[in-house]
Amino acid sequence: MSETSSNSIDPPLIDLPIETADSGFYSGFSKMVTVPSKIIVAALIVWAIVFPTHANETLKIANENIIREFSGWYVYLVAFLMLVALILAIIPQTGSLRLGSAGEQPEFSRFSWFSMLFGAGIGIGMLTYATGEPMSHFQNNPDIIRGMIEPVSQEAVRPAYVYTFLHWGFNAWATYALVGLAVGYVSYRRGLPLTIRSSLAPLFGKAMSGTAGHIVDIVAVVATILGVAVTMSLGVEQFVAGLHRIGMGDWLLKAEGSASNPAIVIALILLVGASTLSALSGVGKGIKWLSNLNMGLSFLLLAIFLIFGSGLLGIELLFTGMYDYIRTLPQLVLTLWSADGTSAGDALAQWQLDWSVFYWAWWIAFAPFVGMFIARVSRGRTIREYMFGVVLVPSVMCFIWMAIVGGTAIDLELSGAADGTILAAGISDQLYATLSVLFSPDIAMILSGLVVILLMTYLITSADSAILIVNTINGAGEDAADQASDRRHHIVFWGAAIALVVGSMLILGGIDAIRVTMIIGALPFSFVVALMAISIGKAVLFDLIRKSQDVPTTAEAIEAIAENQPA
Repeated sequence: MSETSSNSIDPPLIDLPIETADSGFYSGFSKMVTVPSKIIVAALIVWAIVFPTHANETLKIANENIIREFSGWYVYLVAFLMLVALILAIIPQTGSLRLGSAGEQPEFSRFSWFSMLFGAGIGIGMLTYATGEPMSHFQNNPDIIRGMIEPVSQEAVRPAYVYTFLHWGFNAWATYALVGLAVGYVSYRRGLPLTIRSSLAPLFGKAMSGTAGHIVDIVAVVATILGVAVTMSLGVEQFVAGLHRIGMGDWLLKAEGSASNPAIVIALILLVGASTLSALSGVGKGIKWLSNLNMGLSFLLLAIFLIFGSGLLGIELLFTGMYDYIRTLPQLVLTLWSADGTSAGDALAQWQLDWSVFYWAWWIAFAPFVGMFIARVSRGRTIREYMFGVVLVPSVMCFIWMAIVGGTAIDLELSGAADGTILAAGISDQLYATLSVLFSPDIAMILSGLVVILLMTYLITSADSAILIVNTINGAGEDAADQASDRRHHIVFWGAAIALVVGSMLILGGIDAIRVTMIIGALPFSFVVALMAISIGKAVLFDLIRKSQDVPTTAEAIEAIAENQPA
């Protein structure tokens, strides 16, 4: 059914059939999505394990070309996504539109909803980068590169937080929010399958049932696996560093301080094994329980830093950082530095590639997973509540966490108490280094153990959620959580795939290999995300027109009219 006719606007498309197997190993799955996705991921794993040198060299060359040619695309795409999210949030008429039928109530309480948004979306990276990113920008950022301020100085603190908030604020969550809204809106209002291809139905109609739709979902599955691999790799490195801090042995680390190969293997078996078991229990049990635990432990750790760390400085950095961030946001998101042959110009371009472009690619690669998960837990909420909840609340939580935890680390260095030990620590070890300066050895060991436990729950939640989302996409939108017992083999496969991707890439080339692979994998999905932003804008606009013309906008209303029943 077309979106418009010559005289009036038609009701929306409410049927998008996706062929699935009726029986056998792939019963309930789209073979045209599941099999190619498994082949692509398996081929990547085999390539990395069997031909590590060739894989490493090829990935580096591909990354250099992609970064050089598409850095501007990533920068301007994320700016466009944030603009679309802002427009949808501030238009009064869109706010009352609900992700579901009229009067439908949310499945989860606000606390559980916020917990799941926070835990699945960004928790692991927060533990690594809460100290790591402010400390890094404290030493080097565009203002320092341009000679405006001195590194590791009082003047470097505020700019450090501007760039930290830039990378962990509205840009990231607007990307997630748009992907989740594009999927959830057409699924819960129009009855389309809960999968990525459905989000493009307002643009391409039933064409998304065929080959084009299969390709979109395959790209989303591969991006999800590579996106979650970055998060898992960061978490595994910090998890192993924490085990070393609490006295589990020097064998856990290599000479340069990164996780040893045996430690990586053991950590992945433990963490991904637990996440696979959690995935088998479904979203309503495992993920919800672990997300609530994550939130409780996070607040406990945050309170410890607020009380015993540099709480007042952290609060000051929170407000000054937010003020500076919001004031400079339009300029920051639209700035693209290019290498111009000068030392400053080349350094600025490289800084942006290493930080901003990496983050934009990471958020885009992570978006099918986080967006689908957000859609899954947001049914029944209005667009206004959804946008405020998904964009503002997690962003502010990230700001609070980084201001208080990172502010404490910076204060310890500025005061001389740390004597350079936090700056000298690797990014995976800086949180533990901060605790060791702040507390006595015994207390620091106990709190490091708390961080290790928190990392475990975040890692399990992220892998758990990713496995369920991948199976939902492969299952043509059928809720994998509700059918976990029927999909055990596929849950185990994707759990093993995540572990092997993370393990092979970490052993192959460390975090850099994971970053390179993810940036490459994010590129195809970036084009899908751009189309999703256009598609949700069209879907909402046309539904507002339909409402003005008394044309039904939900599957429930359309079916009721077809059956000559009151809507």
